[in-house]
Amino acid sequence: MSTSPDALTVRDHNTLFNSPEYQEQRERKKQFEGGSAPEEVARVAEWTRSWEYREKNFARQHLTVNPLKACQPLGAVLAALGFAGTLPLVHGSQGCTSYFRGHLSRHFKEPVPTVSSSMTEDSAVFGGLSNLIEALGTSVHLYKPDMVAVSTTCMAEVIGDDLQNFIASARTKGAITEDIPVPYAHTPSFVGSHVLGYDNMLRGILSYLTEGKKSTSNGTINIVPGFDPYVGNIREIKRLLTLLGIKHVVLGDHSDSLDSPATGEYHMYPGGTPLAVAGDSINADATVFLQALGSKRTKEIVNGWAGEAVMLNPPIGIANTDTFVTEVARVAGVEVPDEITAERGRLLDAMTDSHAYLHGKRVAIAGDPDFVNGMLGFLLEMGMEPIHVVSSNGDATWAERAKGILAASPFGAKATVWPGKDAWHLRSLVFTEPVDLIVGPTHLKHLAREANVQLFRAGFPIFDRHHLHRFPIYGYAGGLHLLTQLVNSILDEVDRNAPDHSFDIVR
Repeated sequence: MSTSPDALTVRDHNTLFNSPEYQEQRERKKQFEGGSAPEEVARVAEWTRSWEYREKNFARQHLTVNPLKACQPLGAVLAALGFAGTLPLVHGSQGCTSYFRGHLSRHFKEPVPTVSSSMTEDSAVFGGLSNLIEALGTSVHLYKPDMVAVSTTCMAEVIGDDLQNFIASARTKGAITEDIPVPYAHTPSFVGSHVLGYDNMLRGILSYLTEGKKSTSNGTINIVPGFDPYVGNIREIKRLLTLLGIKHVVLGDHSDSLDSPATGEYHMYPGGTPLAVAGDSINADATVFLQALGSKRTKEIVNGWAGEAVMLNPPIGIANTDTFVTEVARVAGVEVPDEITAERGRLLDAMTDSHAYLHGKRVAIAGDPDFVNGMLGFLLEMGMEPIHVVSSNGDATWAERAKGILAASPFGAKATVWPGKDAWHLRSLVFTEPVDLIVGPTHLKHLAREANVQLFRAGFPIFDRHHLHRFPIYGYAGGLHLLTQLVNSILDEVDRNAPDHSFDIVR
């Protein structure tokens, strides 16, 4: 056994791959790669930052490079985790399910209980019926969920597996009993994104749980958060509704499922909306959607419920939160208490304090459609100037709404809106029309570094920073947190780049 101190030192990749042996190995490897000369690589890289390349880049139609979106089943898994005692089951290969678990775990820093029907090559030929029956039976026996929510991947969808009949067969064969709820959603990965997958799964769950439950009003207000990567948002919305004195239920509450305390004992199903409560949601006085664009499928079933359906932008910033508070107070028939009014005033005061460092900053923003539209409102309120607005999973409807938000402010006059574009399109935009700040997920860090532009991490996913998802960006309190994070990140850059004569103690 070595007694050298170095033998006990565990180096991460930042230092390990800078060691001489790895650097030498890298140089020897180049001899076999037949790559271009460094000068040629640099020349082409510089050309890809030009207007000429931008025109070629935007002319491509059948190639996607680094789309800023995930696939439908990932969203379906998150939707299932919002309900008490619910086990997500992905009908597809193990690798796909591992990707969904890993993606969500890296963002939320929590374990994500999800099982797979483990389809393989023979399933692709003969169908996945036996796989799904075995998966349902084993999952219920081992993990004892109160509900199993089934979604699909590409393989199951390409061969046309019929979930309704497969689940019925599992009951007929005795793999599962008649009394365990098994809602399902077809969520092909090659269509839509994680936002659509969430919406499809939520629709499937609510359709199943509310069937035959229509009765008299229960006096509650339903809140549908949609695909929300911030558990702090859900808690903040519940806090505001409690202050308003409104009886409410969150349809898809994953705040405890993906932010459970360390007590020394593992609970597989912490939190979530109780199934009986979700079943009674059909009798609510109103259903308020916090992501109007990402909840279209669920709204279709809610339209058949007795209560009013209210579609909103995410309550980010002053105006969006004003609309949320006003609308929920209206449908519930309550007055807004002074405590909430005071929170609004504190956010306004903080915005006034910080606007000098944010006003006029040119911004590129990318992310999910509803998130982008909500953030646009906040950025414009701070006098920041969106220049490039990109959503890989945004469509023409999103683009029109985004343009409407931008047109309502003089600070939105310079913006261009790009639905369906990817991170490689955004790269061309940033290099040809530079900005001061990029707002978006972790995947934009390479662009930010190459362009020497600061990245403000927001949205989904955020892998390389910790605990941002635990704090809200919704509501007045969330707006204050968002503002604090944003202005201080700007001030960090101001200090980092300040000349000696302007390296001030006071900012």
